[in-house]
Amino acid sequence: MNVEHEISLLVEEIRRLGTKNADGRVSVKFGVLFADEKCANLFEALVGTLKAAKRRKIVTYQGELLLQGVHDDVDIMLLQD
Repeated sequence: MNVEHEISLLVEEIRRLGTKNADGRVSVKFGVLFADEKCANLFEALVGTLKAAKRRKIVTYQGELLLQGVHDDVDIMLLQD
């Protein structure tokens, strides 16, 4: 799977699992994304896909590296529709 395809799948999953905030942007907690069974099966390296999406300014989140447990409450926000 190429990176662009994985990022498009990630966007779909964020939309599926996330909620719209006050300014209309969709966001999801990292812990929700990480624990989802479909995401676990889709993404071999979820954190790597998130980093690639952040570099392309498709998503944003606090910090550089997200770790299960430690960063479960970090919001991942879609920047593009």
